[in-house]
Amino acid sequence: MNFYLTAFAKFFKIGLFTIGGGYAMLPLIEAEVVEKQKWIEKEEFLDLVAIAQSAPGVFAVNISIFVGYKLRGIRGSLVTTLGSTLPSFLIILGIAMFFHSFSDNPYVASIFKGIRPAVVALIAAPVFSLGKSAKLTRYTFWIPIVSAVLIWLLGVSPIWIIIAAGIGGFIYGKVKGKKS
Repeated sequence: MNFYLTAFAKFFKIGLFTIGGGYAMLPLIEAEVVEKQKWIEKEEFLDLVAIAQSAPGVFAVNISIFVGYKLRGIRGSLVTTLGSTLPSFLIILGIAMFFHSFSDNPYVASIFKGIRPAVVALIAAPVFSLGKSAKLTRYTFWIPIVSAVLIWLLGVSPIWIIIAAGIGGFIYGKVKGKKS
């Protein structure tokens, strides 16, 4: 089957069945791209996730762009991005057209209350998977914990965390290089 049709179909399915945004898409994209299709190695996928998180814009779009670009350049990025964003666009368009007729429905409100905890789980699952892939050690496990606390409790911008981590990694690499 044509790669572009396959990639579009896979990312359309991911976009269609993912509730909760880009981070909730991660386990589905990883399962499809790394495990089933074997288009990208797990470590490489982790690198793409880090780049997508660092880049400005919507994470779901960024990860789709980077994966598609890695696979087939600009055409690949266009196909995967369109595949992952088109379902959301169509669903939101449909909801917007009919929302006024069911916005006060208690059943609809109950459904959304039930979906929220599932979305939290969908976001938490890739965090643990990525933690394993990052090969955290007893010397580095504190970095994501401190970063999360700084962002969550103290309101530090993730941008500053990324910059600090990059500088810290650079300095560590220089110091470790001198010892070798």
